[in-house]
Amino acid sequence: MRRAAYSIPSNIAEGCGRDSDAEFKRFLIISQGSASELEYFTILAKDLRYLAEPDFILLKNDVNRVKRSLNNLIRKL
Repeated sequence: MRRAAYSIPSNIAEGCGRDSDAEFKRFLIISQGSASELEYFTILAKDLRYLAEPDFILLKNDVNRVKRSLNNLIRKL
């Protein structure tokens, strides 16, 4: 979960340092994949009872907000 979580902003930062919008978009798409991976890990953690339902709901909402933000930014490029 941690690796997927820090991969999201790391790829956004790396994409910001690239020379073109196309390259930036590519790194945003990679970030989107990491967000989906994190979403899966939160579901798995809940199913394995590592996360209580209230914590799962908070994390799920945060991940969905990040995914929506990435989708909106990708569409604008």
